[in-house]
Amino acid sequence: MTKAKWNVDTVHSEVGFSVRHMMISTVKGEFTDFDGNFELDPQDLTDASIDFTIDANSINTGMSGRDDHLRSDDFFDVENHPKLTFTATEIKQTSKDKYDMTGDFTIRGTTKPITFEVEFEGLAKDPMSGDEAAGFTANTKINRKEFGLTWNAAVETGGVVVSDDVKINLEIQLRK
Repeated sequence: MTKAKWNVDTVHSEVGFSVRHMMISTVKGEFTDFDGNFELDPQDLTDASIDFTIDANSINTGMSGRDDHLRSDDFFDVENHPKLTFTATEIKQTSKDKYDMTGDFTIRGTTKPITFEVEFEGLAKDPMSGDEAAGFTANTKINRKEFGLTWNAAVETGGVVVSDDVKINLEIQLRK
C-alpha cells in the first residue's frame, strides 16, 4: 500500500482520558470534537505525516459542573487556549503492527514531546459506504502539571483531589 491522505471518522473514533480522583477512584472523560490531517500508509506508519487537533471546549466527563471547571482558567483555560494539538515528529516501528509515535503535544499554550504507543488494528471496507477504513489504538500517560494544569486541593484523609498523571486513550478510525 502507498502513502495517501486519510480523514478521521469521528463517529467511529474516541479521544478519552482517565485520572485518579481523590486517590480512591478513577474518573474517565472524553473530548467529542476533534480532527486531524493524516498522510500515511496504514501498514507502515514510519514515514507518516500526522497532525491532530482537539477542541478543548468539547470536554465531557458526564458531570457538567466538573466539565465547566475543567474549561476554566484552573485547567484548560479554553477562552485563551481553545485547542489541544499533536504533531508527530518521529514514528518508530517496535514490532509487527506496533509503533512508538513521538510528537509535540500542546495544551494551554505549553508544548512538550510525548510518545504514544500505537497499534494498527487493521483495514476493512465499509459495507455501507464502500470506503476503505483503517483502525488504530494509541495510549500514553502525561503529567498534567508539565502542561500548566496545576490546580489541586487536599482531601482530609490525605492525598489530593486530582492525580498528576493523566492517561490518554485514542481509538481512531480513518477513512480514505
